[in-house]
Amino acid sequence: MNFPHGLPTGRFCNGKIPADFIAEFLGVKPTLPPYLKPGLTHEDLVTGVSFASGGSGFDPLTPIVVSAIPMSNQLTYFQEYIEKVKGFVGKEKAEHIISKSLAIVIAGSDDLANTYYGTHAEELLYDIDAYTSYMASSASSFAMQLYESGARKIGFIGVSPIGCIPIQRTARGGLKRKCFDEINVAAQLFNTKLSRSLHSVAETLKNATLVYIDIYSLFAHMIQNPKEYGFDEIDRGCCGTGMVELGPLCNQFTSLLCSNVSSYMFWDSYHPTERAYRILTKKFVETDMSPFYDK
Repeated sequence: MNFPHGLPTGRFCNGKIPADFIAEFLGVKPTLPPYLKPGLTHEDLVTGVSFASGGSGFDPLTPIVVSAIPMSNQLTYFQEYIEKVKGFVGKEKAEHIISKSLAIVIAGSDDLANTYYGTHAEELLYDIDAYTSYMASSASSFAMQLYESGARKIGFIGVSPIGCIPIQRTARGGLKRKCFDEINVAAQLFNTKLSRSLHSVAETLKNATLVYIDIYSLFAHMIQNPKEYGFDEIDRGCCGTGMVELGPLCNQFTSLLCSNVSSYMFWDSYHPTERAYRILTKKFVETDMSPFYDK
């Protein structure tokens, strides 16, 4: 709705998402195109693309649940992308570009919200302590695979307080639609393990910067102090009723009800608005990503 040209792009948002804002704030380009978009130019590729698929996760079962592209496939696309860049600019320059580029990974929320607490598909095999350890181990393995593929600046964004997103409030928050505290505790548990695991991996990597990026704290503060950030609504999305709609249910018809999207923290029942994403991304680009800038 608020993205340039107003056409659907596959982003679960009314406009730009963190990948776009990272590229914008670093002065690279205003939006980050998906790798699978038809007709990408050489310039599009050498200045960065997105391999992400909404709904994927560190658990291989997660993308099956929502028909997303598995992260293993995304890694394959990344490796394929590197070969394309080599074809454009030569092997030496391509390796320089990749080593100086940022590889940002964000996953985990769908593992918890959809696979573990949603379908309960993994609850018979793991308690939440074991499952979050499994997630963190998978994330570390993915970091190593990125490094082995040529990435040298790698950032992993942690999970937000997903128990406070509108659909979790609706499904698990009772009549008062309170935050679902159990999944928030799980998110914090995973974030702690992810941070520790990445720190251990970082000590083994030569000429690389591997960083954990916390968004839980700021996200929680925004929910607890909405007026401070200019939000009027923090417990329902702008699209439709704001209680359950997401994906295809947020369309040209249900979004007609969304006249002042900037006053909402959430676009649909799961994902933040462009304005909320801008606030979150600006903060971690200025702080958590600072280790990347002097290298």
